[in-house]
Amino acid sequence: MPPPETSPQSPHRVAEVARLFLRLGFTAFGGPAAHVALIEEEVVHRRNWLDRQHFLDIVSAVNFIPGPNSTELAIHVGYLRAGWRGLVAAGVCFIVPAMLIILPIAWAYVAFGAKPGVGHALVGIKACMVAIVVVAMGRFAKTGVRDPFTTAIALLSLASAVLLQHYHIPQPELIILAAAALAGLIRAAARPAPAAATPSPHPLTPSSPHPDLRRTSFFVLPLSLAPATFTVQLTTMALFFLKVGATLFGSGYVLASFLHSGLVEQHRWLTEQELLDAIAVGQVTPGPLLTAATFIGYLLSARNFGGGTGGGILGGVVATTAIFLPSFCFVAILGPVLPRLRANRLARGALDGMNAAVVSLILVVSIWFARSVMWNPAGHVERLGVAVFALALLILIVTKLNPTWLIAASALIGLIVYGL
Repeated sequence: MPPPETSPQSPHRVAEVARLFLRLGFTAFGGPAAHVALIEEEVVHRRNWLDRQHFLDIVSAVNFIPGPNSTELAIHVGYLRAGWRGLVAAGVCFIVPAMLIILPIAWAYVAFGAKPGVGHALVGIKACMVAIVVVAMGRFAKTGVRDPFTTAIALLSLASAVLLQHYHIPQPELIILAAAALAGLIRAAARPAPAAATPSPHPLTPSSPHPDLRRTSFFVLPLSLAPATFTVQLTTMALFFLKVGATLFGSGYVLASFLHSGLVEQHRWLTEQELLDAIAVGQVTPGPLLTAATFIGYLLSARNFGGGTGGGILGGVVATTAIFLPSFCFVAILGPVLPRLRANRLARGALDGMNAAVVSLILVVSIWFARSVMWNPAGHVERLGVAVFALALLILIVTKLNPTWLIAASALIGLIVYGL
């Protein structure tokens, strides 16, 4: 049995998982690709909690379950490092910071009818995040693209991503990853099976086979505290966000479609402009885009349901809990299964194919992200964005500086330059 301080269930490991993802929750700007890059930097490059192959396997696997992929990646890393308590700690600490930031913004929106402006700081932050994603992509490529077969998969995935986006095919990531998995599986099946070896458990895999469901009981607590006057409205809203979290695949554009269909067209709770404002708040704050649910939950409960500020806070917590709860459940199911898939020859082939495709998908996102940062809407070069990107990329390549400091410095540069 491992010593207490290194046991997957030890309080020390739970605390270090909580500290890491709490910090990332306050600084992880830029969307899923940037979040993946930041988590990889911390858990693979800096802390050696996982090797890069294992990390890429998780990235590929979470693409096939509904919900926010980067959040599910954080939850899975927490599970591997500190067991079921780590699973809950990582997810909660990654999500709650964004909720705490968005609630005051939602209050200001209801009280004054406008969102606070943060555009100047975001110019520097986004440019820095592009550099972080590019560096992580280079490391992923060394692991995921390592022979002629995976090189071919990566090139075909890149071409397919461009083609599918050009023709506006829905959920292109799932199509590409499924095709890459099939190719990898066929290749593995065509090869002779290697001699069987006695598998050894991964040193970071928790030993407890079942989660303690009492640890997640806090998820249903906020709803039980709802005042009787709008319990029905809160319940209806919670069920709507629970359905979104349990069925959402794909990018933020898919989320926008889900929310528009349910909140604007079906329930008529929001106008289109209010929905756009909610999504914009989710984009400009750190953490997962799905925390737009916090803003919407506050807005609906404080104004539409007549709950005032207290009811708005409760509504924001309920909406956030409901949309993310399925992710915890899905990872709790996937976590014990993934080690067996990694050890299976055919599943290993499918994962290898998906890993090569993931590299190309991150490259496509990087190009799109860089284009939005380095060119302004008028089509002119954004000189500040180019300068911050180049400087951040150089620093990341030649030093071991923690990206958190780079993000903070980039935000400060944006504020200073535009302030002057």
